Amino acid sequence: MKKIVWIALCITSLFSEDGKAVYENKCASCHSGYIAMNILKENFMVKNNALLKLKAPTLNQLSFRLKQQIGDPKGDKDIHRMEVEAFISDYLVKPDKQKSLCLKEVIRHFETMPSMKGKISEDEISAVSEYIYDYDKKMVDKHKVRYENFDKALQKAQNEHKIMMIKATSEHCHYCKKMDREVMVDDQVKQALAKDFIPVEVDISKESLPLGLNADMTPTFFFIDEKENVLKTIPGAWDVNDFLEILREINDLKGKKK
Repeated sequence: MKKIVWIALCITSLFSEDGKAVYENKCASCHSGYIAMNILKENFMVKNNALLKLKAPTLNQLSFRLKQQIGDPKGDKDIHRMEVEAFISDYLVKPDKQKSLCLKEVIRHFETMPSMKGKISEDEISAVSEYIYDYDKKMVDKHKVRYENFDKALQKAQNEHKIMMIKATSEHCHYCKKMDREVMVDDQVKQALAKDFIPVEVDISKESLPLGLNADMTPTFFFIDEKENVLKTIPGAWDVNDFLEILREINDLKGKKK
């Protein structure tokens, strides 16, 4: 049985690598890989693509939009993957701006891509579709803030005299994902948190919050000092500048409570 599982894992790994290779050989000349969402927003919404001068949507943009707009994102994952693959297969052969899932503010900067009919095989489409499907989440997980579990965070907060930031999230919370993609990957936010805070993330759809805390909505941020006192509770999603200001205010609160 273990041997069968090991073989299956090897096949999956090879399949994933094939998808990356297809992307690099046939897509990367136009579609850049990962660019943080707050930078993409500035590029398209403020700078009219003059900042990055992209030729096509980035891979993380495509990954996110496909998973949000095709089929049921909350339904069966295998079926959802097949629905996304079917859309990609159709679009590659018969590209049409009218079928694009990108926002109008984004797609208006690009020409309609040429058809790849006869230039990409069904196996290659299947492999690259799998790669694209998983890409955005993998990149967000790679670049976002690193979270500790509560017990370790409390110990670190006491040893380093820092504030715990407990983020209450839930599996299908749109605004939690939005903050992960746009704020928790930002270098300034990560630096501010690393300097003065110990971040903790709790999925309240799967487990209870520590210290008897309760969140009426997600995301909600609880800021706890090293003595387990709640300095402040901040519900809702924020942009980078607002969240940095919140972190500065919490630091000021800590200073006043000494």
